[in-house]
Amino acid sequence: MSNFELSGSQSYIREKSSTLPSSPAGEFLVQFWGVRGLIPTPSSNASRYGGNTACVEMHVAGKRLIFDGGTGLRILGKIWQELQQPLEAHLFFTNCQANRIQGFPFFAPAFIVENCFHIYGTAASNGASIKQCLYDQMLQPHFPYPLQVMQSELQFYNLTSESDVKLDDVTITTALINQTQRSVGYRVTWQEYSVAYVTDLHPNADQVEQERILQFIKGVDLLIANATYTPPTSHNHDSADLLWQAAVNAAVNAGVQRLAISHHHPDDHDDFLDQVEVDVKSAFSQAIVAYEGLVLTVGK
Repeated sequence: MSNFELSGSQSYIREKSSTLPSSPAGEFLVQFWGVRGLIPTPSSNASRYGGNTACVEMHVAGKRLIFDGGTGLRILGKIWQELQQPLEAHLFFTNCQANRIQGFPFFAPAFIVENCFHIYGTAASNGASIKQCLYDQMLQPHFPYPLQVMQSELQFYNLTSESDVKLDDVTITTALINQTQRSVGYRVTWQEYSVAYVTDLHPNADQVEQERILQFIKGVDLLIANATYTPPTSHNHDSADLLWQAAVNAAVNAGVQRLAISHHHPDDHDDFLDQVEVDVKSAFSQAIVAYEGLVLTVGK
């Protein structure tokens, strides 16, 4: 399935070495299942954009790829159960913070013995692997059942920065996006099409970091990026342009075709996000503010 082999329960990839139907070989589809950052936002004024934390599904060349496992992963899992067929998918995590992994214990397909999931991530800031991070959050008293209760086949892969994962003719490349959070971004390439999932942009990144990110996302058909924001204690809608300027600057400077802004702050209500989209489009016409259920077609 890829250009590396498993070794025991984990493998290390070194440097450079309703739901969408299973897409035909000629399609590349992207669907958003969770678009919030930090924490879930169950609120009446967040109903149009949604309140689940990060989860994006990609169908490319007949393969199922998932990026991040926030609470949106639970919704995706419920839909997948309705398919009533064995599933194989690849889950890629950007980091091990709670909003990226908190949906995994509630991912129902992982409890079905016929299913198989390949799980990828880099080491956390404390050195813990993605397997250890997912395992720890399911220990008592945090969760009633350990990870071992999941009956599907789970294969874990530890990535390093600038790794390549080969799934037949689909290539997933990684790059370090945020040094402080130890967060990685992913670029999915198939034929002449590409999508970059880069959701930890920082407005104060140094020049070296900015240049590395620009090279990583250069010329992609679709960039999925966060709207950078100030900490929750000082979140201020009076400076709304600060929320999206880093993402727009990256899209413009890297020659990106389309931009989808996600990972909205919990305080960003529907009307506010409507205005953000108006402002963003005035600076980058091919931009959209992502909402739960949004489906985008890449290339054709």
